[in-house]
Amino acid sequence: MKLAFVSLPFVGHLNPMTALARKMQSRGHEVVFVGIPDIEPAIRAAGLTFMPYCENEFPVGSLDHYLAPISRLHGLAAVQNTNLHLTPDLAKVAFEHLPRLIKESGIQALVMDTLHRFLELVPMSLKIPCVHIWTTLPIDGTGTTPACIYDWPHEDTPEARIRNLEGLKKLGGMASPSLDLAKVYAAKAGQQIDWTNPATAVPKLAVIAQTPKEFDFPGIPWPPQFHYAGPFHEGEGHAPIPFPWEKLNGKPLIYTSLGTLVNGLDHVYKTMLEAVGRLSDVQVVLSIGANIDPGRLEPIPANTIIVRKAPQIELLKRAALCITHAGLNTTLESLAQAVPMVAIPIAYDQPGISARIAHHGVGEFVDLDSLSVTNLWELIRKVLTNRSYANRAQYFKEVIAKSRGLDTAADVIERALQRQSTASLPKTA
Repeated sequence: MKLAFVSLPFVGHLNPMTALARKMQSRGHEVVFVGIPDIEPAIRAAGLTFMPYCENEFPVGSLDHYLAPISRLHGLAAVQNTNLHLTPDLAKVAFEHLPRLIKESGIQALVMDTLHRFLELVPMSLKIPCVHIWTTLPIDGTGTTPACIYDWPHEDTPEARIRNLEGLKKLGGMASPSLDLAKVYAAKAGQQIDWTNPATAVPKLAVIAQTPKEFDFPGIPWPPQFHYAGPFHEGEGHAPIPFPWEKLNGKPLIYTSLGTLVNGLDHVYKTMLEAVGRLSDVQVVLSIGANIDPGRLEPIPANTIIVRKAPQIELLKRAALCITHAGLNTTLESLAQAVPMVAIPIAYDQPGISARIAHHGVGEFVDLDSLSVTNLWELIRKVLTNRSYANRAQYFKEVIAKSRGLDTAADVIERALQRQSTASLPKTA
């Protein structure tokens, strides 16, 4: 079967989506990855066929125009910026160009990033199957648990349910620019959508999350087509990242990263550096990404190595602790190596992931508004010295090893497409 993968153009989304695309390709499916031109190098590096669909609207280099301001935002401001600018612009070009590309290329099914908002309307209008992938923490739309943009704890009370539902309304309101475009597309395509219940626009074939069930909050009443799979991690499909391994001195290692998106806040790095600088008995590797000038972070503690990019999984294999923004990929990669965490959530689903880190006892977190050198240092010492965090992380290492996330997700996709294919066959007398 010829499958098209479509993802938001963020590294944290592309890495798991390309891993899943490679898995489907290894099973004999013809796979193409559709996207804006800026993601082509990452797709080619993964050994996948790339197909651009909006070269005029998103020429090479245009993604930086959207991402540069987001890198210095946090909290709901980052979510609002994305939903006001990048997400609707991506939806607009997808509605305009993707139907033609799908028909001309003979694509038979779509595997899409759930947060590429309302894109499912395209395969629905073309009457081809569509599978949704949650590369991020999935959003519970029932209010049973808090939406992942909040760091609220899980509380099974009427008051908490009311709070959660109010949070969902606020989140839903941020999607209005894309929703307006979706309504126009659906009307032109002759689709009958009950927009008072946007869930009616979501295909019922399969929805897959790379979050392990054991790491989510309990009791969420997911629909039958929802599946927890486990992390979409693989050891290949990425360009090698150089690192000065000879500088590691054998002391307990703390790996530190704020990811690749909302990672441009100088004061957060300065706070981290001052906190870890108090720890003479450890060594620290700090990956700063592309949005920070290292010169602005001086003085650098003697126990710290600063790099722009790091071979994250290889370093986590040696680490005693990860200080993280609580992106889902870094969190799951840490747990896959039994590494406990101290989280500093910045935006998007990171607050909800941080709440789960604390809920499951694999680490602690501090919100950005409360961050200080002293409380970060105290949390680092707490997680490093209390074996309960490492023991809980070890439990999740075993859970993740058993989950076989990529194989589980691929199995679900193939079963769903087979059911769809069988259901569409003409009935015999």
